[in-house]
Amino acid sequence: MREILVVDLDNTLLKSDMLFESFWSAFSRDWRSPFRSALALSRGKAALKHYLAEAAQIDVTTLPYDQEVIAYIEAWRDAGGRTALVTATDDKIAKSIGEHLQLFDEVHGSNGTENLKGHHKSRFLIDTYGERQFSYMGDSEADLAVWKHAKQAITINLSQAMKARAARVADEVEHLATHRSTAGAYLKAIRPHQWMKNALVALPMLAAHQLDGPSVMASMLAFLAFSMVASSVYIVNDLLDLNADRAHPRKRQRPFAAGRIPIASGTWMAAALLATGMGVAAFLGPAFLGVMLGYYALTTAYSVYLKRRIIVDICVLAGLYTVRIVAGSAATDVPLSVWLLAFSIFFFLSLAAVKRQAELVDSAKQGRLKATGRGYHVTDLPIISMISISAGYVAVLVLALYVNSPAVTVLYSHPEALWGVCTVLLYWITRTVLLTHRGAMHDDPLVYAARDRISQACFLIALAFVMAGALL
Repeated sequence: MREILVVDLDNTLLKSDMLFESFWSAFSRDWRSPFRSALALSRGKAALKHYLAEAAQIDVTTLPYDQEVIAYIEAWRDAGGRTALVTATDDKIAKSIGEHLQLFDEVHGSNGTENLKGHHKSRFLIDTYGERQFSYMGDSEADLAVWKHAKQAITINLSQAMKARAARVADEVEHLATHRSTAGAYLKAIRPHQWMKNALVALPMLAAHQLDGPSVMASMLAFLAFSMVASSVYIVNDLLDLNADRAHPRKRQRPFAAGRIPIASGTWMAAALLATGMGVAAFLGPAFLGVMLGYYALTTAYSVYLKRRIIVDICVLAGLYTVRIVAGSAATDVPLSVWLLAFSIFFFLSLAAVKRQAELVDSAKQGRLKATGRGYHVTDLPIISMISISAGYVAVLVLALYVNSPAVTVLYSHPEALWGVCTVLLYWITRTVLLTHRGAMHDDPLVYAARDRISQACFLIALAFVMAGALL
């Protein structure tokens, strides 16, 4: 009989964990799935995995497989050996992966009653192949029970302490180091480049020209709170969007989608960031804390459900930008200007539509008729483009009306200088929509603007007009 190589799935063949993959996939499809998961878990871990396998929608073709492990398996087969995928993942998902990869002679997974892990897996392998009649490739402490009965232990990315333990239980050991999580990957997951949006909390203070010490300090703390909570939201959204991100030409490189960070780490990161942000928010008072709680509730609803509802998703995205301005008002006790609120609603509606327009342009380039994970079709592009440009022009109209209102004379000695801001905005909005139409837009227009030289120049010119109106 040819020698058989038994391969584990989670964090071995796959740079991820299918329990977490299926949990977040099920959650993204139905917000009630966490409660149903808890009910299934009461019947055992195998029952939980079986429920999640039925509730989730996993695209096995885009999963982050470890290419070095695949190369090892292929070399084993080329040398005449047999291979088997034996995993604690539910049998339904395991067989789908086996059919996709075409690397294994046999595939075995948990069956809804027995969780094929640790001692259970060890007993199964002995009964199936015999004592020390198989080599086993794994990655965790639970695999020690298997390596004890294997002819050879092949470890994947173990710590030095675990390597020593594996060497003590197995007669023959081979250690492979295929990848590791880096600090840079964790930093990328919290998206610090997106924190620039949170500077909007300072807008009420700046618009009212109220630059005293307490207001500046409150705005800085509000920025910190929003950055922490927003990063928590980004992580949760990435976990819910794993399938959609892996189908996207750029988003598939995100740390969780690419398997550069364990999905289990994302759960704890999101919780820690949320707790930190809400702690800072509580320090700023109940009004600001209330806005932050509302922001988190709205973003959660968006991630779980609203992002798939056409038009509603764009309105919610615009609202989430505007909430930052409301939060800044709550933090600094600066009354909200109706003009500022009206301008923000239309301006951010334009940017939200640009974001969707960019996704649809990408879908069209890839020959897909529908944006993955969204409710839009490529044929909706003309409508979304019209929303982008018309909402932006209405925002400029609001600003023009403000320039001619009695309220502007209280803050600006030469309000006519603000007409220059209107001109710059008209140019920037038109150019942004045109570039998006050509497929040159980043997934987030604000992030794109922060890196684009012409957008930076537009910002500086607009700022110069504002300074001229206020100080000359």
